[in-house]
Amino acid sequence: MSLDTAEKQKIIESHQVHSTDTGSVEIQVAMLTERISKLSDHLQGNIHDFASRQGLLKMIGKRKRLLSYIKDKNLKKYQDLIKKIGIRG
Repeated sequence: MSLDTAEKQKIIESHQVHSTDTGSVEIQVAMLTERISKLSDHLQGNIHDFASRQGLLKMIGKRKRLLSYIKDKNLKKYQDLIKKIGIRG
């Protein structure tokens, strides 16, 4: 459930901090969120795909660690990112 180049570019453009930014924490969280969403849809129809489920849990854990890093560094940036991505309520 990977993202194609066009989807990645769209996510990067919408979450860039500056014009040459391609790997900031905000972009990583946004890409992980999109991959998690696609993989969750896949697992709805393929309930016995345990390898993908394990990958999903790893992605969720990584996103959680990145979000806690942002929260520790800048609470306002964290709240804006959560609102922009549409997770946690």
